[in-house]
Amino acid sequence: MGQLTSGERQLGVVVLVVLAIIGIAMAAGGRFDPIGIHGVLVLVYSLALLYVLFSQAFGPEPDASRFASYYDDPIKVGIGLTLVWAVFGMFIGVWAAAQLAWPSLNFDMAWSSFGRIRPAHTTGVIFGFGGNALIATSFHVVQRTSRARLADQFSPWFVIFGYNLFCLIAVSGYFMGVTQSKEYAEAEWYADLLLVVVWVTYFFLYVRTLARRKEPHIYVANWYFMAFIIVVAILHIINNLAVPISLTHAKSYTIWAGVQDAMVQWWYGHNAVAFFLTAGFLGMLYYYLPIRAQRPIFSYRLSILSFWGITFFYMWAGSHHLHYTAMPLWVQNLGMTFSVMLLVPSWASAGNALLTLNGAWHRVRDDATLRFIMMAAFFYGLSTFEGSFLAIRPVNSLSHYTDWTVGHVHAGALGWVAMITFGAMYTLVPSLWKRQRMYSSALVEVHFWLALIGTLIYVFAMWNSGIIQGLMWRTYSPDDTLVYSFVDTLLAMYPYYMARAFGGLLFLIGAIVAAYNVWMTVRFVPGVVDATADKPLAADAHDDATPAPAE
Repeated sequence: MGQLTSGERQLGVVVLVVLAIIGIAMAAGGRFDPIGIHGVLVLVYSLALLYVLFSQAFGPEPDASRFASYYDDPIKVGIGLTLVWAVFGMFIGVWAAAQLAWPSLNFDMAWSSFGRIRPAHTTGVIFGFGGNALIATSFHVVQRTSRARLADQFSPWFVIFGYNLFCLIAVSGYFMGVTQSKEYAEAEWYADLLLVVVWVTYFFLYVRTLARRKEPHIYVANWYFMAFIIVVAILHIINNLAVPISLTHAKSYTIWAGVQDAMVQWWYGHNAVAFFLTAGFLGMLYYYLPIRAQRPIFSYRLSILSFWGITFFYMWAGSHHLHYTAMPLWVQNLGMTFSVMLLVPSWASAGNALLTLNGAWHRVRDDATLRFIMMAAFFYGLSTFEGSFLAIRPVNSLSHYTDWTVGHVHAGALGWVAMITFGAMYTLVPSLWKRQRMYSSALVEVHFWLALIGTLIYVFAMWNSGIIQGLMWRTYSPDDTLVYSFVDTLLAMYPYYMARAFGGLLFLIGAIVAAYNVWMTVRFVPGVVDATADKPLAADAHDDATPAPAE
């Protein structure tokens, strides 16, 4: 925060003091309830940041020249937090997977039971790892493609630290057994309110930065990031409308009920996949792929077609999660139809990415970072095909409620989301810290193979497990009784659950390798001597020139 002016520091102090007062009120009102514990967390968090602000209160005032260069400090912090959440979230995921094979690993403690660590894993990975990666890379991309500094100094820090406070409250709440009992749901009502404030700030910061652009063209990566920011705000607010039982209690009741609750939940859940885990990461793909491949995007028009197709079709697809339920049949058919149609814009982006590599396959062979991005595009195409296929009602009758769905989700989460993130990180880190290279290209190579092998083991194990489950559950004897009991299906899953845990462990080791490599790059790799590095808002060969469209 060293570049903040005295006025910006004063604003930060006011915000943090208000947050600390809220924390004290929560702690006093909730006492030893989860809301009280979260109040202490908010108070400690606020005091720690206040200490950072006061420790720099007497530093020199930044001069006006700071506005002639990009503001990358929040991005650097965001990358560090991304890697911290990656290691934490994936560790909890491996622990949860191991519990399915060896249940005694819950150690007979409530906080470590599968039902509590599983949502802590999903929130840590999706929102902690994925969300911080999206915020950090969006700050980087919007500045470079607009040739404009972030619109102000304080908002980026508020977004970064406010968002991570939300993640801390959510994950700690899960360990204490506080949830909304919804798939992909966030956390307690007060954490939801915090996220609304943070996310609206994020939106206005992004729009204000685009409004200050020196480039007349808004590069397509910004389209995807903007769709991600806007739609996630809408989804979060509508899905989490709830009434707390009291202002001193963490529990709340949703305003939705019955079939309406299910419909809103899966409208939210599937569009969280669409716009949080797809649109934002496509923004990464369309920026970092041409930078790393040193090739223009194969077709700029195709990227626009994909954007509008994804933005429109995804909104209607959520009800395919509700086949064979009380949901009206026409709503199920609507979700199924739009899910199949989604294959067109999804494959448009996957194909666009792979065709961009024409003429650059020698780079793919020699550059593990580019291989991360290439495999991400491949898994994106695979996952979107599988998603459209699983939405068809007869297929869904076999796959739903089985591990096939878990395999599908992780083909997207590990193969698409995590790999594009690591590819973007390895591209961004040397540029951002002005280093000549990553600390170890060999470790990048090791990470790639750990990630790929771990993903394949995990996904193939769950595909096999899920199909066997579905077939066993629908096997009837000649007298129309079930042949297999539920316990029989669990015994059949045992080797696949061991394979699942092993595949996840490999992926976790890869994330630890990545964190170590980034740390060593920042600490020990020599800086680059770049004659243009200090020029106002310069974009050069090292500092990620805007990817040129092909058309």
